Amino acid sequence: ALLSLTELQLPLSYCLVFGALISPTDPIAVLGILKSAGAPHSVELVISGESLFNDGVSVVLFSLIVAMIASGEAPSVIGASYLLLKEAGGGALLGSCVGYITYRMLKSIDSYQEEVLITLAAVLGAYALATQFHVSGPLAMVVMGLIVGNQGRSHAMSEQTEKNLDMFWELIDEILNAVLFVLIGLEVVLIQFSNPLLTTGLLVILLTLLSRLLTVGVPIAVLGKRFRLPEGAWSVMTWGGLRGGISVALALSLPSGAARDIVVSLTYLVVVFSILIQGMSIGKLVKRVIPCAATKDEG
Repeated sequence: ALLSLTELQLPLSYCLVFGALISPTDPIAVLGILKSAGAPHSVELVISGESLFNDGVSVVLFSLIVAMIASGEAPSVIGASYLLLKEAGGGALLGSCVGYITYRMLKSIDSYQEEVLITLAAVLGAYALATQFHVSGPLAMVVMGLIVGNQGRSHAMSEQTEKNLDMFWELIDEILNAVLFVLIGLEVVLIQFSNPLLTTGLLVILLTLLSRLLTVGVPIAVLGKRFRLPEGAWSVMTWGGLRGGISVALALSLPSGAARDIVVSLTYLVVVFSILIQGMSIGKLVKRVIPCAATKDEG
């Protein structure tokens, strides 16, 4: 319906692809802002947890839709359910196995150099296995990260190891994000931003925020007290759903063509708005809607 208003031509299948790839959020940047703004730990925990599983499921759906486009035919309900179960369930199972093995290896030694290398080998090896077995690599990484990040930190890592491990993976994250944005910058140089494309981008940004409000903001507003969240948490969760590296990477992975160029352009517009507008204003929003955050900041 939006495309008909702006005279932009994009197949329905690529609209579904865009919906899947724009769903993942990037909690890294917003968590840093929330900490500096004095947001309660419960809000940070919900944002990071929601992002972890949201990212994994979104990547699985993206893969299924792209496979459907490549095959040229829509799978049956049973076939799609089987693929989803195989991708998601297989990824979770693989992540559990590799995560437990990694945890046992970390527990057996106390040398942060070797432990950093073990986690690196686990990530690369598990993702290679996921690709080989045709299961979800991102979900495997999520589950493995939960095991190593919780059990590993509590029972298998010294304070020095935790510090060095965090520094290493934060650096890797920054480098990969920088590479992604350089790549999309090079792509965007080749794309001509027409008025219909810019208009569609604006409408997509509004639609993305609305969908975030309905799927995250409203449930948090209704159930927030059960999770011990402050009253204004729903607005922070809605506005704090920043899009970033994962959306960019998925968009760039699409096969070449006119539809891909449109999807990449729309992704670029949403991500830029997310980082510049939402990212720069989320701190002020936290201090405004969560009283304890403002109190901490004043103190």
